[in-house]
Amino acid sequence: MMNRFMMLFIWCFVELGFGVNGFKVPFRPKDLLPILPKELTWPVLNNLHSAVDLLPSYVGSIGPNSGSIQWKGSCFYGNEARFEFKNPVQGDVNDDDDDKKKKSLGGGVIYLETSAAHSWTCMDLYVFATPYRVTWDYYFSAREHTLEIESWEESAELEYVKQHGISVFLMPSGMLGTLMSLIDVLPLFSNSAWGQKSNIAFLQKHMGASFEKRAKPWVAPINPDDVHSGDFLALSKIRGRWGGFETLEKWVTGAFAGHTAVCLKDEDGKLWVGESGHENEKGEEIIVVIPWEEWWELTLKDNSNPHVALLPLHPELRAKFNATAAWAYARSMSGKPYGYHNMIFSWIDTIAENYPPPLDTHLVISAMSMWTRVQPSYAANMWNEALNKRLGTECNLYKDDCPKV
Repeated sequence: MMNRFMMLFIWCFVELGFGVNGFKVPFRPKDLLPILPKELTWPVLNNLHSAVDLLPSYVGSIGPNSGSIQWKGSCFYGNEARFEFKNPVQGDVNDDDDDKKKKSLGGGVIYLETSAAHSWTCMDLYVFATPYRVTWDYYFSAREHTLEIESWEESAELEYVKQHGISVFLMPSGMLGTLMSLIDVLPLFSNSAWGQKSNIAFLQKHMGASFEKRAKPWVAPINPDDVHSGDFLALSKIRGRWGGFETLEKWVTGAFAGHTAVCLKDEDGKLWVGESGHENEKGEEIIVVIPWEEWWELTLKDNSNPHVALLPLHPELRAKFNATAAWAYARSMSGKPYGYHNMIFSWIDTIAENYPPPLDTHLVISAMSMWTRVQPSYAANMWNEALNKRLGTECNLYKDDCPKV
């Protein structure tokens, strides 16, 4: 037993000390981790992988007229893929028979050849996507592999593949790394101390954020008389469903606050809060102007443990703040839907790619397309209005009355 671990140690030393080009070994140290004792593997795995490793890396698109693409994988350093259509099924098609309708459109075959594996034990994991489907496959042998698409979901998918092909994404961490990254990302959405620590660790690692534990009491009293119109509220949630969402939102946008609001005082000196995302009795998220006392009570009851920073305007800016105009605008917006689409304008719809690696345009478009089909009502809030604004249209994407782009 001791001799076996000594041999593993020597191999790891050679691999880590001199690199793969210095001395070719049949496996890499991280390929051995699953067979080593848990006390050794988990600390290493936690350092090797993180939630970001769940994101696929775009390697190219394959279509009927685009030829083949080549790239270097995580396991196999030589990879080449191409795509061919399959002949459609001939014969009469009943409008009520969805399976026959799909088969009448035909299908396709993805050919993916792998070579030059860096070790005997590694494998590469791939995701293949169109706006109408996401499928995956993994390869651990050096040869030509095939992935068959029996039929297209509808004629629109067939036309999409003809024009744009099928997007190919590599999971950079392979099968083991992807599973470990999934274990790393799930706690972000846990409404527990474990989830809170996970969110803090993620922000520290990927955004360089620093957190200092405050002395108690952690809830400071705020006197409404000390707050003025235009004072700013910055919120950050670090646990639970919204805490996990805000953590990922902060990472992709570069912001350190997940939510903001503004303070407004009326003619009688009563303090109000204007904010987006307030849920009404119908469950809709809308823009509201609510009394400070009500807002503060809801914030204290929020189990996502929000951190709230009250940032007063500088005296010079406060003197210039037009409270009358601010109130007029707030009243005109009250009751309207929450502006999810503003995220698209500020983050995605920019001149240059505004993504932290490994995000890229292809991955974002694929995610948007699939999300639109899975949760159309939520997608409508997220980007339909933004697309209408960009295209100068007023169409409903779910009634097929939009211009083709």
